[in-house]
Amino acid sequence: MRRAWPIFLVAVLLLAAAARDGVDQWIDQTDLPSLVSDTSIEVRGRQGGLLRAYTVEDGIWRLGARVQDVDPTYVEMLLAYEDKRFFEHSGVDVRALLRAAAHALAQREIVSGGSTLTMQVARLLENSGTGEWAGKLRQIRLALAMERGLTKNEILTLYLTHAPFGGNIEGIRAATLAWFGKEPKRLTPAQAALLVALPQSPNARRPDRHSQRAATARERVLRRAAAADVLGAGDVEAALSEPLPSQKRGFPNNSPHLSDRALAEAPDHRRHDLTLDESLQGSLERLAEQTVRGLGHKLSIAILVANHETGEVLASLGSAGFLRDGQRQGFVDMTVAKRSPGSTLKPLIYGLSFDQGLVHPETMIRDAPVSFGSYAPQNFDGQFRGDVRVSEALSLSLNIPVVVLTDELGPANLMAALQRSGAAPKLPGGTAGLAVSLGGVGVSLKELVQLYAGIARGGKSVEIFWRQGEKSDHSQRLMSRSAAWHLGHILSGIRPPAGAPRNRLAYKTGTSYGHRDTWAIGFDGQHVAGVWIGRPDGTPVPGAFGADIAAPVLFDVFQHIKPELAPLGPPPPETIMLSNAQLPEPLRKFRGRSAVFEAPKDQLALAFPPSGARLVDSGEGVVIKIKHGVQPFTVLANGLPVATGIRRHEFALPMVEKGASTLTVIDAEGHSDRVQIWLD
Repeated sequence: MRRAWPIFLVAVLLLAAAARDGVDQWIDQTDLPSLVSDTSIEVRGRQGGLLRAYTVEDGIWRLGARVQDVDPTYVEMLLAYEDKRFFEHSGVDVRALLRAAAHALAQREIVSGGSTLTMQVARLLENSGTGEWAGKLRQIRLALAMERGLTKNEILTLYLTHAPFGGNIEGIRAATLAWFGKEPKRLTPAQAALLVALPQSPNARRPDRHSQRAATARERVLRRAAAADVLGAGDVEAALSEPLPSQKRGFPNNSPHLSDRALAEAPDHRRHDLTLDESLQGSLERLAEQTVRGLGHKLSIAILVANHETGEVLASLGSAGFLRDGQRQGFVDMTVAKRSPGSTLKPLIYGLSFDQGLVHPETMIRDAPVSFGSYAPQNFDGQFRGDVRVSEALSLSLNIPVVVLTDELGPANLMAALQRSGAAPKLPGGTAGLAVSLGGVGVSLKELVQLYAGIARGGKSVEIFWRQGEKSDHSQRLMSRSAAWHLGHILSGIRPPAGAPRNRLAYKTGTSYGHRDTWAIGFDGQHVAGVWIGRPDGTPVPGAFGADIAAPVLFDVFQHIKPELAPLGPPPPETIMLSNAQLPEPLRKFRGRSAVFEAPKDQLALAFPPSGARLVDSGEGVVIKIKHGVQPFTVLANGLPVATGIRRHEFALPMVEKGASTLTVIDAEGHSDRVQIWLD
């Protein structure tokens, strides 16, 4: 018998080894469920905050979560309550399982499951039951297999993503957003305890429906956390007095139109990082709702804010009624809809006129009845003011002076400048006419904001963008720096709406024909913003003017951006800062092309180069030949003085930029002549 004992021991060890090898093989051959489940597509802002999320295909809110994104106290309480030996076992806690089996034999039913967190993850991934021994055995096998292929943090991450929290809520992030309206980074002990308790019976313990059950379960978690030294006694008592949430909250739904656009452009991305400022976006969403409620008449509103220095969009609101009360008009993104801009193109026309040498801000221009064939523009109030300064004509938004200037510039040149700003204007008849200066063209809020951003940037266009990682590649010269500065100076002097701060915000309002669209676009030294108010279906809003309803909102928008405006820049060195009396005689009063630029035979004439000439840059400047006129002469290139005090009729003009240029010569008596050339 003594000789047989060693043989028996060896046999037992061999059988144990064989059993172990068999178990290992059994575990290794386990078919794991998919460990990569669909999670909600997320749209985030520039600080990483959630702007909007989308449910997965089965209507479940399931947001991806990481251990490092969750309050550590919650994780400690979870482990203390559900799996205190989580970091010690290999998927199965034998002691807990034996205890559960003993309870089951004594009670003849499963009272305590003895499941580890890993086993719970296995159940969640396969959506299997909790009370059958066959199901329990399957969970054990899966848990052992997962522990061999995953780290503890990865298993915790799966639990944090899939744990059920009532209704269509899965995962810790969806739960904290639904029950507490925040991310799980910082939780109170009471909040953490409820979130530990909910997954055991997510629907039976919903605090909005079964508050007493939820409170009892929460207390049980808190007491066990205190017993495990996760919480102090004082923490528990304070947590017990904290009220339970009485209802589920809605998920963030900020900038829904832009979020939908981001998803449509990149449907395979699970996360979309936008340039929007989460705080600003949220505050403007609330401002828009308040504004629409106050205005009534079933109006809608759109707001767009950008940093004109970088081109980044900081806030984008396409309407105030998205998914609200079944209003289909709320689905229309009015930041990109083509609408009549009213008077908002007038600054561009004046800027181009400054550059062409047609007028200066101090130039007097006639506001009187005028007709262009059958087209006879009128001012909005039906009044005429006679001779006014150009700066005043822009400030008062007079129609007749700007139409006269558009006739001088040519509507096609205005459309070309609008395209240089990045716009794609929509012409109703296909051909630009004089009416484009008063809104007879379709542009979007985004395009107007982009145009004013170019003015704010010293006349250099910028393409605004909303996706992080992109940058503005579109940059063309809209107008000279001095013309842009003059516009900013004039627009910042316009009287603010009643009750708005007198902070010298540079802004312009507009109202389309028939009061269908009201606009206000403005900028300071860093930001540009635009507001549209109207009806998406284009029906009139009688009595609505941009100055009355859109402008006050624009000033509110800038208060939300930053209480103190960023100052506009100083005038560029080349800016002509003269009074009307100091201007050359042709710029003192605008009379039209024939009076200003056609010289009589006995007066000044720019003889060479001829208008339309194409010259090659020899490096020695452009030869200028002048006939008649009284010395000294002044020469302007594209509206800017490049030579003064000239006392010769023939000379070389340096510093002419390559490309198209308009050269203007003015003599001592104020007579002038001009030509247009191209320099290669």
